[in-house]
Amino acid sequence: MFKKFPPHTPLILGLGSGVALFTLTSLFLFHPKILAWLDRNSASVPSQDPNQSSAVVDSASLPQTERDVKLKDVADANAPSLERSRARYLLAMDLLRKYEGGPALKQLEGLEKQYPVLAPQILLKQGRAYELSNDSERAREIWQKLLETYPQSPVVAEAYYSLGKYDPSYHEKLLKEYPRHPRTLALIRQRLQENPDQFPLWLQLAKANPFDPTLNQARDRLVKDYANQLTPADWAMIGAGYWQSGLYEKAYKAYAKATPSPEQAYRYARGLQIAKKLPEARTAYQKLIKTYPQASETGLGLLRLAQISPNRDAIAYLDRIVKQFPDRAPEALEAKAKLLNSTNAQAASQTWQTLLNKYPKSDEAADYRWLMAQRAAKSGDYAKAWQWAQPIAVNNPDSQIAPKAAFWVGKWAQKLGKNQEAKQAFTYTISRHPHSYYAWRSAVLLGWDVGDFTTVRSYNPTTVKPATRNDPPAGSEAFKELYRIGEDTDAWNLFQAEIVDPWHLTVDEQFNLGLYKLSRNQNLEGINLIWRLRERDTPEEKEAWKVLRQNDKYWHALFPFPYYDSILQWSKDRQLNPLLVTALIRQESRFEKEIRSPVGAVGLMQIMPDTGKYIAGNTGNKSYSLTNPEDNIMMGTWYLDYTHGKFAGNSLFAVASYNAGPGAVSKWKQRFDFSDPDEFVENIPFRETKGYIESVFGNYWNYLQIYNPEIQEQMKRVANPS
Repeated sequence: MFKKFPPHTPLILGLGSGVALFTLTSLFLFHPKILAWLDRNSASVPSQDPNQSSAVVDSASLPQTERDVKLKDVADANAPSLERSRARYLLAMDLLRKYEGGPALKQLEGLEKQYPVLAPQILLKQGRAYELSNDSERAREIWQKLLETYPQSPVVAEAYYSLGKYDPSYHEKLLKEYPRHPRTLALIRQRLQENPDQFPLWLQLAKANPFDPTLNQARDRLVKDYANQLTPADWAMIGAGYWQSGLYEKAYKAYAKATPSPEQAYRYARGLQIAKKLPEARTAYQKLIKTYPQASETGLGLLRLAQISPNRDAIAYLDRIVKQFPDRAPEALEAKAKLLNSTNAQAASQTWQTLLNKYPKSDEAADYRWLMAQRAAKSGDYAKAWQWAQPIAVNNPDSQIAPKAAFWVGKWAQKLGKNQEAKQAFTYTISRHPHSYYAWRSAVLLGWDVGDFTTVRSYNPTTVKPATRNDPPAGSEAFKELYRIGEDTDAWNLFQAEIVDPWHLTVDEQFNLGLYKLSRNQNLEGINLIWRLRERDTPEEKEAWKVLRQNDKYWHALFPFPYYDSILQWSKDRQLNPLLVTALIRQESRFEKEIRSPVGAVGLMQIMPDTGKYIAGNTGNKSYSLTNPEDNIMMGTWYLDYTHGKFAGNSLFAVASYNAGPGAVSKWKQRFDFSDPDEFVENIPFRETKGYIESVFGNYWNYLQIYNPEIQEQMKRVANPS
């Protein structure tokens, strides 16, 4: 399950193949063939640990001519082994990609017996090799053998697709038995292109993934041309797709005709609220509350209704939440206290105290404690600030404000002359919140050699990328083996077919889909998929996420290193810390080379076209493209070097000016004392720039501890003190 999201937070990260990514309250019939296949295919690759050092796996990413030499040496070995089987399979795949069926057959002959984990795939490829050799009859025989020998394997869908070229009845089987398979969706699109007037196919396409925004075309077509044929369940599915795409007006109109349910009623009302149809929204919320008084959606509906109601009514709604929906009581108490602040200070204070007494472990209690701590600190009462903030570490260690509170407990202890307590607070921040911006600030104040605002530009850390990819946590052994040997397209097609319930993904499955996006250089969606695992809210899901976070593969995926060579080269040329450059790119674009901001900034380092012209004039580079990664990194590093030059090499001011402009930063320097950089950051009046600084340097800290061996070891010592 997922926590409720703000209405304008898009959750759509469509796979493009029709695999849904997020939950939907719906019924789903588990495919018995897939379940049986996963049970059978849970065994490990025989004869050798598939994760041990492998020359074949290591060569998978090499240029083809270079790796072919290595693969042929292994493939020609006399004794059967996992390594030899892998080499033969990869050589065959390279040959098939060059349409050389005969030579590929020599590598594939009998391989299904020696490489059983990929036996269905091998038979599929044998059929393709015969087809390329103009022996279509033998190809069909091999594919039939696949159907008979491995009837429960998802690779059957691939065989159906291939056989359908010779016998259309197999395409009908594909549509019926594997309605969400990538091959099925490709077939549907092909048929719709030939004849768009096919209601069942439009409906099947829309049902394949209610959360894929690329399928809005199918939803639009159904609403426009086939509204009279849609059932209430169909309207619910269409509404869910629009909702997750952020198309709330279309969504609430669809939900108006959908099967009644608490989710339908809430989303209908919320859609009206977002559309500024407030009287209609209030009526819809009231209907939700009356029809489903005990539903969890009603608790959220009451909270939303309070937002658009007069104060007296709002307080009544909030009181009802406290009484009836205890999981939302902290939110309701916080909202009530804020309403009372302007009219009844004493009642507001009592409400805040109720929040602290009854729900001390809530995020809302932590936020209030932090607010009071800040007020005390601004008045110079650091002892009181310390007293307000210190309980957050005990009661709310996982709240968003916890890393910041822990760090400032240390800063205020310093001001009070309690240096030992300060050291303990900084050490605690690193050990308890190791991936936060405040862990980096704590490391700096503890004297670690990690680069400070004044030195990080010239700090040149060693960076070591992992030599091989870790296994994804979910999926069959066949999928993992294809992934190990670098056959990513087949691997991910298989994994998509293996997902039993795309509307209720497991934590590991969602992580896999993030890896899939990253493998396709769809870095924004990949990073977001992995980041949003933190929003799972059942105990089982939280535990699965916690386990995943303990593995290096989680952090390598969350902080990937695309364009590694270009970043290193241009950073060296500009005398910039390459990890700082990488951190800035991650914040600016999530490594999306063609991304454009609402104000017109382009590419990896989000360069405005006019700025690009200015940089080109200074570098003599008259022919460039801001969507070309090499050009963009060249220009972005030039500008980051320029902003450093404006502020005597101070990276705090340089990074701030990259976001807000050198003029704004110069004014802040005149306005605020910057002898304490942490105080200066807190005083920045632009919330966006303040968050930008914390994000960029937080990214930098994560890249440093993930890719620098020395800091890795230092972090281990903090986590496991002797």
